[in-house]
Amino acid sequence: MAANRRQYTAEFKAKVVLQVLSGEKTASDLCRAHKL
Repeated sequence: MAANRRQYTAEFKAKVVLQVLSGEKTASDLCRAHKL
């Protein structure tokens, strides 16, 4: 049986994208940290 899909708020998505674009963290680091 498949697990339910997680839903992310627009605020969360914007925060993650800004962190990647600012160079604060890499995309892979953020994915690992947030279990994406």
